Amino acid sequence: MFEHCNISCASDCFRIMDPDLVKTSGDRLSVYAPTLGSSDDIKDKFYEELTQCLHKIPNREKILLLGDFNARVGRDYEAWPKVLGRHGVGNINSNGQLLLSLCAQFQLAITNTMFRLAAKHKTTWMHPRSKHWHLIDYAITRQRDISQVLVTRACAVLIAGRTID
Repeated sequence: MFEHCNISCASDCFRIMDPDLVKTSGDRLSVYAPTLGSSDDIKDKFYEELTQCLHKIPNREKILLLGDFNARVGRDYEAWPKVLGRHGVGNINSNGQLLLSLCAQFQLAITNTMFRLAAKHKTTWMHPRSKHWHLIDYAITRQRDISQVLVTRACAVLIAGRTID
């Protein structure tokens, strides 16, 4: 159950963030999205619930949406103006399409793609077979508030020699 600022959502995919972690006013949502291999029904339910939550946030409020979206949004910033910046990673997948559509609907920007950084400061997950690193964890805010984001850097956590995202 997600409850914050009178917003309620019925999914385990939504969590309250520690308000001391991010020094900003507004609504902070932390999510864990279904994986690429999940059924379309599960993905649709996740995005429907997230859409409902976002509709409940007053337009005047800032939004900081953080989480593992299990999505690759690619780097086609011309196709997604104001949603993607010029510094995306890799190619889009079907989960990325869902995330980009949601961001366009709510005028949100994926801040991870706005800054020119080394790949090691963008990518957060290594594919177990290909060993390629991907960007699947995002920090998202309203497009109008992007100027208040100074940088978005990711880091993969190593525990006992294994990468944990």
